[in-house]
Amino acid sequence: MRKFKKKKHKFENIAQLRVEEMAAEGKCIARHENLVVFISDVAPGDVVDVRVTKKRKNYLEAVPVHFHERSELRVQPFCEHFGVCGGCKWQHISYETQLFYKQKQVNDNIERIGKIKGHQMLPILPSDRISYYRNKLEFTFSDNAWLTKEQIDTGAEFERRALGFHVPLRFDKIVDIKHCYLQPSPSNEIRLAVRDYALANDLAFINLVKQEGFLRNLIIRTANTGDLMVILQVYQENREQLLPLLDHLVQQFPQITSLHYVVNNKGNETFHDLEVVCYHGEPYIHEQMEGLRFRVGPKSFYQTNSEQAYNLYKLTREFALLKGTETVYDLYTGAGTIANFVARSAAQVVGVEYVASAIEDAKVNSQINDITNTHFYAGDMKDVLTDELFARHGRPEVIITDPPRAGMHPDVVTKLLEVKADRIVYVSCNPATQARDLEALSELYDVVKIQPVDMFPQTYHVESVALLTLREPSIPLPTEE
Repeated sequence: MRKFKKKKHKFENIAQLRVEEMAAEGKCIARHENLVVFISDVAPGDVVDVRVTKKRKNYLEAVPVHFHERSELRVQPFCEHFGVCGGCKWQHISYETQLFYKQKQVNDNIERIGKIKGHQMLPILPSDRISYYRNKLEFTFSDNAWLTKEQIDTGAEFERRALGFHVPLRFDKIVDIKHCYLQPSPSNEIRLAVRDYALANDLAFINLVKQEGFLRNLIIRTANTGDLMVILQVYQENREQLLPLLDHLVQQFPQITSLHYVVNNKGNETFHDLEVVCYHGEPYIHEQMEGLRFRVGPKSFYQTNSEQAYNLYKLTREFALLKGTETVYDLYTGAGTIANFVARSAAQVVGVEYVASAIEDAKVNSQINDITNTHFYAGDMKDVLTDELFARHGRPEVIITDPPRAGMHPDVVTKLLEVKADRIVYVSCNPATQARDLEALSELYDVVKIQPVDMFPQTYHVESVALLTLREPSIPLPTEE
């Protein structure tokens, strides 16, 4: 009789690791046999057994399988979906602890990656709201809901149609959300009303693997003006099913001021290249900030924490040290929110953005606020920032740059070094790429101060604003009042 050798399990377990520190992307660090172990879903001070999920030459990645001790930094998560949907990975630690590690993340990146010294690191600016702070959420339909181990172990039958968030690293599995603490009312009520109507009327939820079905995606945007936008994505245009659902929303939620639908049968949920049909109300909503109104359409970008965005923009304007005579270039201007926000404090503002529709939004936002000293251009940043543009509008005394997570293209950094603006205010959503760019700019610039800003409580994400000054400015720098 042939004997089979017992197959060794692909992953190994490591017992009783003490978690030492927070690391990038919300993971924590422990050490084992001279290797760094990155562990998800733990807190500094935990003592855990872990299962290794990835092996590399200098590090391991692991998940906890048993807790021997729990950290004093822990608090009780307030959401029943914590640890499953992945939306708020830091609910298990106190807000004070979150702020501490966000501050540390910015400082470590600036010093280790940017090798910046001699700057002033200001205390992180906390968010007044640590729940219900977002103005936009996207929910996905699926006919294959994620079931927890506890649900599976019961042996019971569960509704498999879901409307909620993706399970981390799984495009095909959706957590059916009962209550989300990220967006204020009536976000939860609208989502549940759509789900209940769809179940009662047997509407097909999309199968994300086979790419078939009807209901696909639901976006809810709430504005600080009271405006409310809802966008429903469907996989196919079935007006017999679609229109009664939209009418149901209008009837149940008269506070909806802008209702849209999109027919999207692509392989992903992005719809910037698709027609958006306004079914009810205005085709846009408005956000308000310091007397300015910003028009937000279905495809518009706007900072998702409105209250903290105002603080971020005030900080950016303060760092820019504007006296009303400066030419300001606002790079990666988006819908022109920063450009229009600082326009009243400058002689002129030139905004550049690669998304053409965003530039149209920026122009509209200037028009509705009677701002006449802004100029906006669409195109790839490294291609638009030409000598011709500088000749047309003049050399900038101040450059504000707010790039995406990838940071600035090396050609853009090179152009900034050529232009030699007196001051650069660098707004970043990724301290690592900001630090990389600051190191490149340090060839001619000194980093004066850096201000971390918490835009996203309960997550590991942090914004950072840096002020850079040219070592030999062409004109005297104004002093802060």
